[in-house]
Amino acid sequence: MAVGVLALQGSFNEHIAVLRRLGVKGVEIRKPEQLQDVSYLIIPGGESTTMAKLAEYHNLFPALREFVKTGKPVWGTCAGLIFLADKAIGQKTGGQELVGGLDCTVHRNYFGSQIQSFEADLLVPELVSKEGGPETFRGVFIRAPAVLEVGPGVDVLAEYPVSSTNVLYSSSAVQIQEENAVPEKKVVVAVKQGNLLGTAFHPELTADTRWHSYFLKMGSEAQEEASSSIVPVGVDLSFNEKARIDLPIYQ
Repeated sequence: MAVGVLALQGSFNEHIAVLRRLGVKGVEIRKPEQLQDVSYLIIPGGESTTMAKLAEYHNLFPALREFVKTGKPVWGTCAGLIFLADKAIGQKTGGQELVGGLDCTVHRNYFGSQIQSFEADLLVPELVSKEGGPETFRGVFIRAPAVLEVGPGVDVLAEYPVSSTNVLYSSSAVQIQEENAVPEKKVVVAVKQGNLLGTAFHPELTADTRWHSYFLKMGSEAQEEASSSIVPVGVDLSFNEKARIDLPIYQ
């Protein structure tokens, strides 16, 4: 198993270090052709505008979109979540290109500037049901985005409570959404849609490897679903147990 990590800028080394702890090979991705050699892809946190410019320079966007369409698991953390969103607001003047695929709207710097970064314990019932461990996950939010809207096919995996008077990040260089357009008391900070996973925080900066393990198992689950959908000619599945694919165990 090889997991590609987009290595243009940001915390790609940290993701590769976590994968190594789980016994999985991480491959730095900088060119479109390198995506052919991996079965998973992580788009790390970093400065989303810079990453987008570098991805455009290396002509990576067409290959990234094709990778998403293959059904192989793709995970975006922080800036990577912005990349995977179908729509992003709060971008710098001129905007940035997106990969898309996640039916959601993301606010680029919802929680504020670098000095407003923070950590918080998040309730993660889906993660706990699959990976066990504590009921909460320590989320590291660094100049973090938030998901403002999700489509009907998107599963919400974690939310973060915010004050109803929360003031969105504002600067002369950023186009922002008005405060009264986001009346909810909670914002979404982790989502999953099919083969796509997105987190507004940085699991790679913690000692807790559960999100990485969860992501790796998405590939095995996709293979199991594909396998179970194939019905051999002349075989009555009502009297035969479907073949099971064992999930990998990471210690």
